Amino acid sequence: MHRFRTGAARTSAVPLRRSLLIRLLAVSALVSVCSITATAWAVVKTTAVVLSRERGQALADDARIYDTLLGYAATHPSWSGIRPTVDRLAQSTGHRIVLLGRDGHPWADSAAGRHGPFQPPQKATAVIDPLAVDPELSKDTDDGSGTQRIDSRAVGPFQLPEEDSERLKIIANRVVLCLRDRGDVQAHVQMTPGGRPKVVVAGPGGTLALGNSGCVTTVLTDPTPPEAKALASLTALVNACLARRHADAVTVHLDGSWEPQTRHALPSSTVSSCLTTSRSQQLAPYVAPAALMYVSSPGRTATTFFDVSPANRLRIAGWAAAVLVLTVTVTTLAGIRLVKPLRTLTTAAMHMEAGEVSTRVPVRGGDEIARLSAAFNAMSERREQLESARRDMTNDIAHELRTPVSNIRGWLEAVEDGLARADPGLVTSLLGQALQLQHIIDDLRDLSAAEAGELRLALEPVHVTELLSAIVMANQATATAACVTVSVTDNGPVPVMADPVRLRQMIGNLVSNAIRHTPAGGSVVLSSRVEYETVVIDVADTGSGLSADELPHVFDRFWRAEKSRSRQSGGSGLGLAIVRRLAEAHKGTISAVSVPNVGSTFTLRLPRHGRGN
Repeated sequence: MHRFRTGAARTSAVPLRRSLLIRLLAVSALVSVCSITATAWAVVKTTAVVLSRERGQALADDARIYDTLLGYAATHPSWSGIRPTVDRLAQSTGHRIVLLGRDGHPWADSAAGRHGPFQPPQKATAVIDPLAVDPELSKDTDDGSGTQRIDSRAVGPFQLPEEDSERLKIIANRVVLCLRDRGDVQAHVQMTPGGRPKVVVAGPGGTLALGNSGCVTTVLTDPTPPEAKALASLTALVNACLARRHADAVTVHLDGSWEPQTRHALPSSTVSSCLTTSRSQQLAPYVAPAALMYVSSPGRTATTFFDVSPANRLRIAGWAAAVLVLTVTVTTLAGIRLVKPLRTLTTAAMHMEAGEVSTRVPVRGGDEIARLSAAFNAMSERREQLESARRDMTNDIAHELRTPVSNIRGWLEAVEDGLARADPGLVTSLLGQALQLQHIIDDLRDLSAAEAGELRLALEPVHVTELLSAIVMANQATATAACVTVSVTDNGPVPVMADPVRLRQMIGNLVSNAIRHTPAGGSVVLSSRVEYETVVIDVADTGSGLSADELPHVFDRFWRAEKSRSRQSGGSGLGLAIVRRLAEAHKGTISAVSVPNVGSTFTLRLPRHGRGN
């Protein structure tokens, strides 16, 4: 039988996030959470709605104050002129705002002189640092460069001079007019914090329309000389950081993207980390130092205005019904999604039972059902391969036995009908055919035993050089008849632990095969050597050789390079397949190299101290 690999059917641990059990538990938990949420919502709404609103307003005020101060820090190198901004924010929000340096230096206090010295609490409301933005309070911390912790308004050396900004703005407006004239595309000019304009196309498909319009000019995307200088400085800082981490250099673009300067793949996290660190280092002289923000306000008493009126009861009932419908819908969809692949597997199994061995099922996802589908497909594929192998082997055996059996039957029928005489020559010919038939049967038996793992080896010390000489003598008559020279290269004693009978069978099969495929006047050379703990035996010939397409099949049963060669001029077609199985039984290997019209070399490698069964 052929050997098949079924790696797809091997089981492995399913990740928890893909586990079917976890998904079922998640559905159950979702139902519970929805029910609890509905109840909790009503309770929270009836007891803390005002408090929530006040807290939301406080958070909104804090976020507005934080964003304003953060914008000031991103565009100024110090806090020296922040007092008017703090007073204006305090007046509009009704809060006391205090800004202290990391060292405790008071930069601004909106209530200075009215409430005495400020005693800072243990924890500040927020830290104002444009190079380390708080994502919970900032409105927009993504500048498109992948360095989300740096405020987008901190541009430093990338700030365009006013004349360059106006010049690019004029070009951008021309692009907008061009888009409207050529494709009726709605677009407008948007200014970035660095003073660089960009054309924004509204609506779906805007990017495609912008790229195909013929209106876009690279002037809007190419860096100006000051930007190029700042970009070169940033690239140098990033590459220095990468060099310290033993990573290859990259090229940083104006929009913050990057590309490697070599073909080696770089970890995105490493480059992003170096890019963030380098941008912070480059921007540090242009932004204000980090400061602590404290926001306080007079306490207020929350009152509950939510009563259990008919309107509110109806609202609660509506929310509960919506949650119930949502829960039932989610559970139903999850159930259908889980049951559908199981039904597909059941249908496929029924088809396979009916004899459709090529049945397959689609594999989606990575949970237990997907693994089961993959295992089913592997099983179906293996069954199809085994069925094909069974048919092929039956046909091969029938083909190999047909010639000697037909010859024997034909001559016996001729003798019976009086068309031929049973003279010694005929008897010798029939005996030869019977021996050929017996040879095929013996080879099939040996191959079957080896493939079934039932071959038992009797390991003992064997002198390989002496064994090679004996094999040469045994095949001398055949070689002489074929006008082929067979010899042994003596490289000294080469001992090995092996079954001498099976080792002789392996080498004998290789030598017989080499003699059959070597034309008159050619030669077959046997040699042996020791490489570390491995004994290497080579059988080299000057025969017809094999092509690159034929070489992978040389150890397949019943395979021949010459498809038209008759049984009388060849062996059983199983010799090399038996050699491979016997080598594997010795825990060794057999390989071949060949050049057409030059010759072939078969190499047998066996463990020197023997590890066979």
